[in-house]
Amino acid sequence: MWLSDRRTVLFGLLALGGCGFVPAYGPQGAAGRLQGRVQVDEPVDGDSYLLVRRLEERLGRAGGARFGLSLALEVKEEPVAITATNITTRYNVIGKATYALRDLEDGKVALSGNVDSFTGYSATGTTAATQSAERDAHERLMTILADQITTRLIAGAAGLPE
Repeated sequence: MWLSDRRTVLFGLLALGGCGFVPAYGPQGAAGRLQGRVQVDEPVDGDSYLLVRRLEERLGRAGGARFGLSLALEVKEEPVAITATNITTRYNVIGKATYALRDLEDGKVALSGNVDSFTGYSATGTTAATQSAERDAHERLMTILADQITTRLIAGAAGLPE
C-alpha cells in the first residue's frame, strides 16, 4: 500500500514537471523578479506599519528597486456580540487593502487589485487584556492582508518585466 502511494506521488511530480510547472521561488521561478526589488510606500500609521513590515519580510527589503508598491488601507472595528445590558463583548476588525505595483522605469501600473479579510477579539477580560487582544487582532489582520497581496503579486509576476 505504501509503495503504491509513493508511486502516485512520484508520478504526479513528474507530470507537473512535464507541463512546465516551476516553483515560484525556484531558480527560474517568477517570484525572483520581485525578491528584493519592490519598494513599498512608507507607512502612515500603526496598521500600515505592520502591513509594510510583513510585506518586506515576504518580498525582501528593496536595495535596487525596480518596482514601487502603493497601498491604501481601510480598517474598521464592528461590535459583533452585545449583551442584554448593551455591553460589547466581541469585536471584528475588518480590513481592506488596495495595492498597485508600478514599474519604476516607466511609471506604469503592472499589477493592481484589492484584498480583504477580518479577525476578531474578545472584550470580556481586563482593560489590559482587551487592549492586548485588540493589538493582536490588528497584527493578525495585517499579516493576512500582506500574505494575500504577496500571493497575488507572485501569481502575476510572470508577466512583469525583468
